[in-house]
Amino acid sequence: MTGPTTRVLALLELLQSHKRLSGTEIAEMLGVDKRTVRRYISALEELGIPVTTEHGPHGGYMLVAGFKLPPMMFTHEETLALSLGLLAAKSLQLTDTSPALTSVQAKLERVMPEHIQARARSISQHTNLLLPDSGLPQEQSLLMPLMEAIESQRRVQVVYVGKAEPEQPRKLDPYGMFYRLGHWYIGGFCHLRQALRTFRLDRLAEVTLLKATFERPLNYNAAEQFKQSLCAMPGNLKVRVLLHTDLDTATRELGTSASILTQEDNAIFIETVVDSTEWFAWWLVRLPFDFTIISPDSLKQALRRRAEQLIGYC
Repeated sequence: MTGPTTRVLALLELLQSHKRLSGTEIAEMLGVDKRTVRRYISALEELGIPVTTEHGPHGGYMLVAGFKLPPMMFTHEETLALSLGLLAAKSLQLTDTSPALTSVQAKLERVMPEHIQARARSISQHTNLLLPDSGLPQEQSLLMPLMEAIESQRRVQVVYVGKAEPEQPRKLDPYGMFYRLGHWYIGGFCHLRQALRTFRLDRLAEVTLLKATFERPLNYNAAEQFKQSLCAMPGNLKVRVLLHTDLDTATRELGTSASILTQEDNAIFIETVVDSTEWFAWWLVRLPFDFTIISPDSLKQALRRRAEQLIGYC
């Protein structure tokens, strides 16, 4: 965010979207110190914006009840963020939301000044995002009811269809969702197993919203829960590989798998779990930079076998 004027306008937007904010919260959001926050508050008051200041340890800043301004004009940075976000949503090819995305873009362009509007249209027309396939149509049809259940914290009944298993109804408290490698996942508390579980949406035959409600655990993250459950699976081998490159290069190369990267001082590692060292050895060979396998020894042996196989092709 650049320039004090932009920050003052951003502060006004924050105050309109939050009931109350402390000076510390505002400072963190705007990337300034608390003295600067007080100066921005004074600037709003000079413009006739009615800001109420509450002093004390639990004090903060808020707008007078009922005060609202029309939406602020978008900056170039905000236009870029909005346009790329809409472009990403379109690239996921969620057919049910296509008309909504078109409507959103039209509404945004209607309130944009001409030069910003031109920037948004240029991004939409001349920028392409190559994303993984968005999953099966069946998955997409389940997104809205599951998102509604997550928002309203209502239990759902799902019909789970596993591999070579009969259909099995389950009651689930849906806590959150994530998208990974072309598929959507739902995470939450499974009442059948009495434990946290993650389900891929293409394995669910139907979703029924129930009347029962639940309390979502604080700081629950569906993607993190999924990664932890993978690490806890019996039979999985923990892998640690030192990469002889920098974090930015490794992140660009791994793409959607970059979550398996960790950094310790200046060293970059792959840390994950695998079911097959043979497959992972093949995957490592494709990396364009050098690496050293730290563990396990079975992965080192698998890589040697793969190297001998490749040499045999020459």
